Amino acid sequence: MASSSFCILLFHALLLIQICNCREIFDKNPNRNDHNEENHIKVYGTKEVDDLDPALKVFFNVNDLYTGKKMPIYFAINDPSTTPRLLAREQADSIPFSSSNLPHLLEFLSLADDSPQAKAMELTLKQCELEPRADEMRFCATSLESMLDSTRGILGMVKLKTLTTKIHDLLDSNHTLLQEYTFLKEPLEVHVHDMVACHTMAYPYAVYYCHGQKGSNRAFEISLGGENGNRVDAIAVCHMNTSMWDPDHVAFRVLGGQPGTSPVCHFLPADNIVWIPSS
Repeated sequence: MASSSFCILLFHALLLIQICNCREIFDKNPNRNDHNEENHIKVYGTKEVDDLDPALKVFFNVNDLYTGKKMPIYFAINDPSTTPRLLAREQADSIPFSSSNLPHLLEFLSLADDSPQAKAMELTLKQCELEPRADEMRFCATSLESMLDSTRGILGMVKLKTLTTKIHDLLDSNHTLLQEYTFLKEPLEVHVHDMVACHTMAYPYAVYYCHGQKGSNRAFEISLGGENGNRVDAIAVCHMNTSMWDPDHVAFRVLGGQPGTSPVCHFLPADNIVWIPSS
């Protein structure tokens, strides 16, 4: 049982952010945003992933970056009007965010331990609590302030700029999650030495998993035309140094190759963020 003080803390915090509304969204799709490259509910990078999952159609090779390239790509759609936003720091800090406190939070939200929502929350917390690789800096953010502070801790005290994928006519009925796209223009490289990529995680309110590798990534802006007439201004990231990656990483199963000899590129969903220095 959660202690009375813990319940009081949660009650005021969750009431303040109207988490019931977030919970309703979460209940409808607890596995939302499981399509990112290595770190979401299906734990990409482990053998738990179904290789036939269409959401894996986000990976490509660096030599695919040319005008006229055609490939099937999966772009998830999240209605902006129902997508949880990052909390203010005061609100986020008032809610315990750790695996040790998960049973109390599940009890408060009336979620069964074996429910899809509970499993999603557990995997998100475990991902956020993993130790970073030797070549990587990572953190999880539940507020914009904490995201900015941690990003500046990696990139330095510089003016920041964001890169995001933009899906035109996002809620158009003709838009399908997976369709064949054509590279309409020569991909435009965003020349930066360092970057931090932040991916949405499955949780009742907005949580971002962010990671960066200094000097070993390339970012591209790519104009895409879909077979159904949809247009996407996509952001893609190429990881040039994969020497520390797990040989069983799903990207190698999709693309072939092995750590250290095979760069891995992938498209970012529309609700992901890449932070770069503005100059």
